[in-house]
Amino acid sequence: MSVGLNSAQKDAVDTLSGPLLVLAGAGSGKTRVVTYRIAKLIDSGIAPERILAVTFTNKAAQEMQHRVREQLKGGQNSKPEISTFHSLCVRILRRQIDVLGYPRSFSIVDAADQDTMARKVLREIRVHTSQLSPRELIYQISGWKSKCIRPEQAAQIADTDKQHVAAAGYRRYQSELKRMGSVDFDDLLLLTDDLFSAHSNALEEEAGRFDHLLIDEYQDTNAIQYRIVKALAAPHGNLCVVGDDDQSIYGFRGSEVEHILHFQDDWPKAKVVRLETNYRSTAAILETANTLISYNKSRLDKSLIAARPAGQKPRIEQFRDENVEAEQIVYAIQRQIESGHWEPSDFAILFRTNEQPRVFETELRKRNLPYVLVGSKSFFDRKEVRDLLAYLKTVLRPRDESSLRRILNTPARGISNKTMDVLVAEATDRGEAMWDVMQDAAFLKTALPVPARMAISNFIEMIGSLQTAFHSNCSLDAINALIEKSDYEKEVERASNTPEERDMRWSNVQELVNAFSGFLSKTREPTLLGFLDEVALNAADLESDKDKQLSKNAIALMTLHASKGLEFPICYMVGMEEGILPHRRSLEEDGDDVSEERRLAYVGVTRAQELLYLSLSLSRMKWGKSRETKPSRFLFEMIGMSDNPNKYDKSHQKKARGTGRHVRSDNT
Repeated sequence: MSVGLNSAQKDAVDTLSGPLLVLAGAGSGKTRVVTYRIAKLIDSGIAPERILAVTFTNKAAQEMQHRVREQLKGGQNSKPEISTFHSLCVRILRRQIDVLGYPRSFSIVDAADQDTMARKVLREIRVHTSQLSPRELIYQISGWKSKCIRPEQAAQIADTDKQHVAAAGYRRYQSELKRMGSVDFDDLLLLTDDLFSAHSNALEEEAGRFDHLLIDEYQDTNAIQYRIVKALAAPHGNLCVVGDDDQSIYGFRGSEVEHILHFQDDWPKAKVVRLETNYRSTAAILETANTLISYNKSRLDKSLIAARPAGQKPRIEQFRDENVEAEQIVYAIQRQIESGHWEPSDFAILFRTNEQPRVFETELRKRNLPYVLVGSKSFFDRKEVRDLLAYLKTVLRPRDESSLRRILNTPARGISNKTMDVLVAEATDRGEAMWDVMQDAAFLKTALPVPARMAISNFIEMIGSLQTAFHSNCSLDAINALIEKSDYEKEVERASNTPEERDMRWSNVQELVNAFSGFLSKTREPTLLGFLDEVALNAADLESDKDKQLSKNAIALMTLHASKGLEFPICYMVGMEEGILPHRRSLEEDGDDVSEERRLAYVGVTRAQELLYLSLSLSRMKWGKSRETKPSRFLFEMIGMSDNPNKYDKSHQKKARGTGRHVRSDNT
């Protein structure tokens, strides 16, 4: 069970009881350790279904499930529960949410639905979007939820006019969600925490399902996830968390590095195992990474040790401006590919901000080099996919107003915006769902002309027939009937400007049907609700889209955030300038924010396996004018040209030599 593990990995696998913190440095084989440990627990006599492993992405969960199956070699009838936080909470809430006043058949709203609801809320509280935009409202609400702050608490802690307005919007937003029998993605966690806090019997039931709990990427947990983990692990104390505080880069999403930093305070008897052997990068790259991250004050003691030879030292390059930077880097990549030693997919260009790739895309197109911009529009964000999902949500819960409004006249069926406004106004006045108003024949007769009434009647009849189809037989026939009865092909034709675009949109419709088919084939008792749950969880997880994008033999362009968990033979980290990396927002206080930016740079450095290039522009266009730039402080830290209060081994630090376009150092 421990074949091929180093001594630290074996120690982590063999420690089966009590609290355990596994500090897993970049490229140290943490997934292998987690899966081996699960297999070891089962081999020691723990029933598989009594083990819960939680991670952050569907991809990671699926990979873990696959590896565990390989370890067990099919010798078990049952299997451990391996899921994301949100998938776990969906299952808990489907069993228990009714005690909180929600239906167990609640729907999960997506980002577009949230935007629609935010606009409605702002209208109702009479706030103009110039004062608070729908996006700002949703962002603020999400931030509060990640910190376990409910609407009433938000109103108390608001300290700016915008926050006071947002707190009022938060109250209305949550009330509207509950009225619709819906939750948003953050609610899956927040309501689980509410459930555990207010209903001890529910907590006892859910915690009692497991004897062992493993949490992957623990440094990325937010306040609610932290509380859920503590609640589930408290009865038995068999909690293993795996993570790396040096790779905590999602503070903007609410993650708190303190959770891993203070794990031993929460669990005083915890054992700590450090995985420091890196199997990914050369020693020269790791020396640069170790030197850089040593400048962070609050971190757990560890240092990456290379399992591979020294390799070529990272190279710092400076260019006149961002256009020359892109031109020269793309030219260098082209020459490396033409040498025959490297494929396009061996290269990654990593940047801090979303506007940076424009000049690189221009150069790549000019030289006819294949590339992929990782993180582009998700499949689930495409209009035709969103339309059909709205149909499915309406079939399941016709009182889901955002979905209903999206499809009521899509494709066009004679229900005008004016008619829609009449229905919305009446529903608002009554405090009822628009669906109920649509079935009030007496009201419709006085409020709407005959064509509109007939169109509404036909729509209601169509939804009713689809409800019958999905209820009696959740099958491919049902979803194909939806596409046919809605006459959605007409909408594809209307929305397409060219035959190519029409084909693309229709292929997306087909792909959604394929997804439904895949769900049917792998699910013992498939339901429409189950499919929509799966879609909601997948749509919020961009890892699957990322994998599809990276499967091409193309140069990868991506943000440093998107690069986490990936590796490439050759990496170019571009725009290494003050105000970009570290980002200008982090420089306002020069505290924890800069520390997180340094961790982000560290993540970038540790993506490189063979070669690492770090570049900066001496000037950059800002608001149409060329402005001089300053080299990132992180460059000086990497090569030992900055005072380090944390006393990294100075014997490894030598001053850089050379100036001009290429800057080399003995350290880098």
